[in-house]
Amino acid sequence: MGVVVHGSGDQEFLALERELSVFLRRARASSGEMAREVHPDLEAAAYSLLARLEEAGRQRATDLAGYFGVGKATMSRQLHALEDLGLIAREPDPADGRAYLVGLTEEGRERFLRVRSARRSQYMRKLADWDRVEVAELARLLNQLNQHYVD
Repeated sequence: MGVVVHGSGDQEFLALERELSVFLRRARASSGEMAREVHPDLEAAAYSLLARLEEAGRQRATDLAGYFGVGKATMSRQLHALEDLGLIAREPDPADGRAYLVGLTEEGRERFLRVRSARRSQYMRKLADWDRVEVAELARLLNQLNQHYVD
């Protein structure tokens, strides 16, 4: 077995790992709070599903599963829960009668947009001393990181 030699670049990746771990832990807690504001019975993971449907419109469950990197069974369970709460609805896919598209109901959209607006206000308060260019750069870098997980 070879010996792993850690170079000076490891410190940057250790710092990245540490900061992402803290960020993700806080983001999970925040998503749970936001989900409960949309509906008291909503799971934290479902909030991001609502966000994706609001942003991209109606989609197949398999496309959503691929986007989030989860299995079909997990996605199906989450979508059924959202449907039971009246936040999404299924309709036949006009391009393929065997498939369904899921999309936000009017109530789901209204609830989601209300909570997202409150979340955006929270970000604006917490980052009030940041330059808008820094905020845009952070968004760009997070997008770049997310794209590496899709590829």
